[in-house]
Amino acid sequence: MASKLTPGTAAPKSGQYQIIGPRGGQGPERTSTKGNPLPPTPLAGSTYKLVDATRTK
Repeated sequence: MASKLTPGTAAPKSGQYQIIGPRGGQGPERTSTKGNPLPPTPLAGSTYKLVDATRTK
């Protein structure tokens, strides 16, 4: 998934989401489940990117 997701939006898939800083730096990963909102980020302007989707059916 190439699109960047903002905090508070529903996670499209369950898995690990990496925080991408406002200037493009990579931050820690957060776990989220499908349909639940992504948690707040430590810095304003940060986004999330799915890096490891859960492999369950």
